[in-house]
Amino acid sequence: MSRRSSTFATMIMIAGTLPCRAIAATIAPDPEGSSVIINAVNWLQGTLLGTVATVVAVIAVASVGFMMLTGRINWRHGAVVILGCFILFGAATIVGGIRSVVSGG
Repeated sequence: MSRRSSTFATMIMIAGTLPCRAIAATIAPDPEGSSVIINAVNWLQGTLLGTVATVVAVIAVASVGFMMLTGRINWRHGAVVILGCFILFGAATIVGGIRSVVSGG
């Protein structure tokens, strides 16, 4: 099987399980004792989206942009860094859009 067809098969398999997970997430409340894990995830989210992370992302985008303009870095690698910052900081909006599509509203 080629790499493209195996990737496509994996995407189909994941897409088939997404609605089931979304329905289970809306029905089942958080289990008891999971508050520690939820607090840890909230701390991680605050760290990744906080002031320090924003400053680091701004510096990264500025330095990559300058390196792209001066020809010291490949445009593809620079675009990956910038796209990664957009995905990191836009993750909440992306998930909200996916949830609204899955729920049908």
